[in-house]
Amino acid sequence: MPISILRLAIYKQVQRQLRDRLSQMSFIERLKLSVPLVQAPMAGVSTPLLAASVSEAGGLGSIAVGATDAAGARSMIEELRGRTGRAFNVNLFVHGAPLSDPKREDIWLDQLAPLFAEFGAEPPKTIKPIYKSFADDPEMLSMLLALAPPVVSFHFGLPPADALSALRARGIYLMATATSIEEADAIGAAGIDAIVAQGIEAGGHRGMFDPTAPDDELGTLALTRLLVRQDMLPVIGAGGLMDGAGIAAVLDLGAVAAQLGTAFVACPESAADTAYRAALAGPGCRHTTMTSLISGRPARALPNRFTALSHQLAEFSPPDYPIAYDAGKALNAAAKSQGEHGFGAQWAGQGAPLVRAMPAAALVRLLQAELEGLVTSGKGSYRRDAAPRR
Repeated sequence: MPISILRLAIYKQVQRQLRDRLSQMSFIERLKLSVPLVQAPMAGVSTPLLAASVSEAGGLGSIAVGATDAAGARSMIEELRGRTGRAFNVNLFVHGAPLSDPKREDIWLDQLAPLFAEFGAEPPKTIKPIYKSFADDPEMLSMLLALAPPVVSFHFGLPPADALSALRARGIYLMATATSIEEADAIGAAGIDAIVAQGIEAGGHRGMFDPTAPDDELGTLALTRLLVRQDMLPVIGAGGLMDGAGIAAVLDLGAVAAQLGTAFVACPESAADTAYRAALAGPGCRHTTMTSLISGRPARALPNRFTALSHQLAEFSPPDYPIAYDAGKALNAAAKSQGEHGFGAQWAGQGAPLVRAMPAAALVRLLQAELEGLVTSGKGSYRRDAAPRR
């Protein structure tokens, strides 16, 4: 090989290694994490106490504010900031505007009517969007710019460019969920700092930008590696990860961190109710299923009476998200009032059988010990000071 070509090859290798190191610095070191771990936001389950406990233990704790308004989000952020001085993540929903279709909505409510009647209730006369997209919420943006949380992440899509510019100008680290290479490309083009690679194994809502588009259903490991090879942004692997071995797996594929959600549902600091915790500990945890019936968007859940309606309602399409969620929540409330807990949104990933009920800080320490134990035993190649591997 001619000297000039050899020098060029060495130069490119050095530049690539430097870029890799800077990518890791932009996440682990910038956020001062001692564990390459993100606790998934999980709207309705994550709490400021849960997020603070994870952050204080060295991971990145998260709260989800997509299910509340700007005032509610401010209260959650202020409580979280009062519990920890470490970095944390605030997650927002950026779904497209739902299309109201009164005929479709009436048909859906008619199909659910016998279930409401079972619990001595009637379905609502009308249903409406119960969550506002961040793309249409200037009050939420103003609040975030005022409080400037360390990290802001997006699910279901991306906000307008001017909103992203304003958040970046406040020094906020930005992350967004991708379920495909195409979504990752859009995230990179938007100037986001890191990608959460959400595999099909993940619990809760799929982060698909367009829920009506075909879903490649890429698994966590395949998607993580594909996005790492894109050589574009730091990648956080997510979906089905429950222990140190799972974290090590995505790190060995080049991810800078792993995101775990279901692993934290059983922690006492989460807002999961007794029925949700019992279902997570029961035999159904081995058979999670994807459903759109509860909210109008695909989401992975523990099997229950609501998910079991998939065959009965197969010929009917639920209203758009989050309009369908209005009906789903009303049905759950009616059922719970009569002691039936099988209509809740009991989201869980495919790794659910590996859940361990313990305080969040103890779980983070255990995950760290498991991860580091793999290195000590020679069964894993992850090193805390290692750059992501391409």
